[in-house]
Amino acid sequence: MTNTKILSASAHSRLPWLFGVLIAVAAIWLLADLSLLSTLIEWLPYLGSGFLMNILISLLAMTGGTVLGVILGILELTPLKIVRYPVVFYVQVFRNAPHLVLIFATTYIFPFEIVVAGHYLPFPDWLKAVIGLAIPASAYVAEITRGAIQSIATTQWEAAKGLGFSRLQALRWIILPQCARRSLPPWMNLFASITMGTALASLVGVHELLHAATDASTAVRRLDFTVLAYIVVMTAFFVLCYPISSLTRRLERRLKV
Repeated sequence: MTNTKILSASAHSRLPWLFGVLIAVAAIWLLADLSLLSTLIEWLPYLGSGFLMNILISLLAMTGGTVLGVILGILELTPLKIVRYPVVFYVQVFRNAPHLVLIFATTYIFPFEIVVAGHYLPFPDWLKAVIGLAIPASAYVAEITRGAIQSIATTQWEAAKGLGFSRLQALRWIILPQCARRSLPPWMNLFASITMGTALASLVGVHELLHAATDASTAVRRLDFTVLAYIVVMTAFFVLCYPISSLTRRLERRLKV
């Protein structure tokens, strides 16, 4: 097990260097063909607007999933079976549901527009993608929260009771603050996973980075530009997700100490 962890850490530390080699090769390729470079520069704002949509979807999905997931994680531990069983069922179903299936489901289950006070308001596909990713995120956060609460020593509850706290007050002021620290590394891993999953929204017509790269490659119709466009997609996700992964590993080591 120790050797496996050492090898994993070593591979993780070499990853930026390997990726740097890929970027260097792409840079040399661009400098060798200035027309390709100018075409890429022309399309960069369009690709950038798509990537902003990826960031927006991931932030909204994780925010909604975290709020709902914390509530569900607490309800998983309630002694009332009529509450606990449906919550456990929800968590187990959506933890094991493919993200793509949920994105397609939310795209076609929800209407294309909603009526509010007699006014028709559009229900955009990107918002449906947010819901489709927030659902599995909430299921994972629920399990993270449940595990974190159960990891707290029972003496903490007993001490809070001795100080006159109700169980709800103890949960809010004593238990959950400790759970937040323990839950942060797995939550950040989930955030990176959901961020990479936002690329699936391209399959339902959402204008995000992968969709923008496909549009660009279709318009330019050059094989070398198509390859380069997808290198840009990979680079953008790497630049966003790798720091999250590295910070997660540091937090895990610090919390172990």
